[in-house]
Amino acid sequence: MTKADLIDTVAEKLKLPRGRAELLVAQVFDSMVEALRRGDGIEIRGFGSFSIREYKEYEGRNPRTGETVHVKPKRLAFFKVGKELRERVNEGRPEGTGSAPASAGTVSSASAANTPTGNTGSGNPGGNASAG
Repeated sequence: MTKADLIDTVAEKLKLPRGRAELLVAQVFDSMVEALRRGDGIEIRGFGSFSIREYKEYEGRNPRTGETVHVKPKRLAFFKVGKELRERVNEGRPEGTGSAPASAGTVSSASAANTPTGNTGSGNPGGNASAG
């Protein structure tokens, strides 16, 4: 689902003009970004939580050239899926279909191996997670 799809869905379900739905979605996203920028976490019961992880500077490697590169300190947003959302997504799904174990609560592609020492220096320690 794209942001435009979300706006269309909100407009349809709430019977709002598309422009008002777009403002509503933009305000929610802006509020979330501002909270994360301040260092606050965001918890949406039944859905999940967003938090900020801070990384110190470190020396990484360019995977193509092997050259050592300096990686500046950074802050990245992480999402941890809530139990209710995880259960709803997996509802009716047979066991052993390649899904993550029930104890896995993190949707982000970041893992323990994606720490400053385990990163290749590609500039995106969150894998597919991006600031958008």
